[in-house]
Amino acid sequence: MSVPSSPPPRPGGVLSPVLTPFEADRTPSVPRFIEHCRTLLNHDVGLAVFGTNSEAASLSVAEKRGLLDVLLDAGMPPSRMMPGVGACALGDAVELARHAVAAGCSGVLMLPPFYYKGVSDEGLFRAFSEVVEAVGDTRLRIYLYHIPPVAQVGISLGLIGRLLKRYPGVIAGIKDSSGDWRNTAAMLSEFRGAGFDVFAGSETSLVETMRHGGAGVISATANVNPAGIAALCREWDAPDAQSRQEELNQVRAAFAGFPMIAAMKAAMSSGLDDDAWNNLRAPLVELDRIRRESLLRSLEALGFELYRGRVRESAG
Repeated sequence: MSVPSSPPPRPGGVLSPVLTPFEADRTPSVPRFIEHCRTLLNHDVGLAVFGTNSEAASLSVAEKRGLLDVLLDAGMPPSRMMPGVGACALGDAVELARHAVAAGCSGVLMLPPFYYKGVSDEGLFRAFSEVVEAVGDTRLRIYLYHIPPVAQVGISLGLIGRLLKRYPGVIAGIKDSSGDWRNTAAMLSEFRGAGFDVFAGSETSLVETMRHGGAGVISATANVNPAGIAALCREWDAPDAQSRQEELNQVRAAFAGFPMIAAMKAAMSSGLDDDAWNNLRAPLVELDRIRRESLLRSLEALGFELYRGRVRESAG
């Protein structure tokens, strides 16, 4: 693997926290992972591997490094990858970030350390600083990951401002999964002029984010609806953009009515006729038959075409 001397172009558009398929013994299914990532790229969707919906918290550091390597060995462009590196143990975050930088990834998506609750901005500043200093590479680009509904540890506007002042260029942007548009709007207003890229955390605010100068969206359901989300991101200012936004919102709501990861895997399994896609790592469990059928009926009522893998191969 050649080592790039300068960082790749900054990412934008649609990225997906790629679902991690598992074999019956719950080891990662490498062939399915490669095929799914390749299909997302063919739909103009970048790879935010090892995100929340990748079951990243259930994957070891060695597994994440190995899965990133199999994508690189399969010829997929690291410039379209933004691996998740956040970890409670900062040494794990440093190891993953170094590996991603050496591979030439466009950036890394970094949760704050999330086990201890009620921590101060000072503590979080020290944590991010420790990672930046330990990686010690000018090619490093960190995209902060703000998801307080899950992590219960958020990233304040004050912390962003302090990190930007200390590490301009390295602190490159954020995925805002707060679910609060006012927070996203404040980030865009305060920091976009400093070269800080703001990604919506869900396609439900895609058009609004793009109208205000956002960089794109990092969306779980881009796993199962890549074409629709990518098309709207490209055409967010089209006359029919708002009606298309509402259609995407309905699909998102159908999946959000169930445990999200299990629901997306159920749709993948049904669309690809592959039971293995229902496998999750404990403590997560698959949808039971009744909930799976309810999900599929909801999607059918919306006229949603189930994901069937290798479609629109010329896209992107």
